[in-house]
Amino acid sequence: MSSTTGTDDAGPPGHVLWRAPEEPSRGPRRALTLDEVAWAAVGVADRDGLAGLSMQRVAAEVGLTKMALYRYVANKEELEALMIDAAVEEPPGPDALTGTWREQAVQLARMVSDVWTRHPWIPWITVGERVMGPREVGWVEAAVRVVEPLGLAPDERMDAVTMLFGHLRTTLAAATAGTRPWTADPEGGSTMRDLVAAHADRYPALTAVMADPGGPVGSRWDFGLQCLLDGFAAAAERRSR
Repeated sequence: MSSTTGTDDAGPPGHVLWRAPEEPSRGPRRALTLDEVAWAAVGVADRDGLAGLSMQRVAAEVGLTKMALYRYVANKEELEALMIDAAVEEPPGPDALTGTWREQAVQLARMVSDVWTRHPWIPWITVGERVMGPREVGWVEAAVRVVEPLGLAPDERMDAVTMLFGHLRTTLAAATAGTRPWTADPEGGSTMRDLVAAHADRYPALTAVMADPGGPVGSRWDFGLQCLLDGFAAAAERRSR
């Protein structure tokens, strides 16, 4: 990928994410590190969400002009790639998780949820095919290690990891402001819960569930996780027969 903004080492996001720290770059010496730029972007997204993220905002955050910021990143895509890999933090190493594979899966899931709770924009910006950075890939590596003892086929292990992260993404969405939860209506009118209840004859099963919604999101997080892990164990047992 080329750039007309004067960026001397522009390229796809993978280039800037995977470049060795000591790799020199042409042009004048930079006053900031890429980590500093990335964390400035993280700060903007944490405060104002992805809607508030722009090259102009991040440039102002670090005391640069928008054009000067292009000396660090070629475009917003590179900026987002850098901020994701900064915000996900360091993944757990091979010895960080303890206990059975199931206990390790729960530990990993809680660690991921904690990071996503600190930076609730991460699940939305990481949807879709894209280049991931070393830290983010490290989390996937850790999840694959967790399910390795089950003896699943390689594609099944990746499917299990995908389902695990999908569950965490879904339960976070249910608890995140701005996702139009059943019980909230910023306009002050009827909530979705009210509307469904008013049409109970059309939606009897849903009405019955909503009348007794059960515990908080945390309990739904745990219920879904345990169901997933039960399924992984059952699949492993079938494969071993």
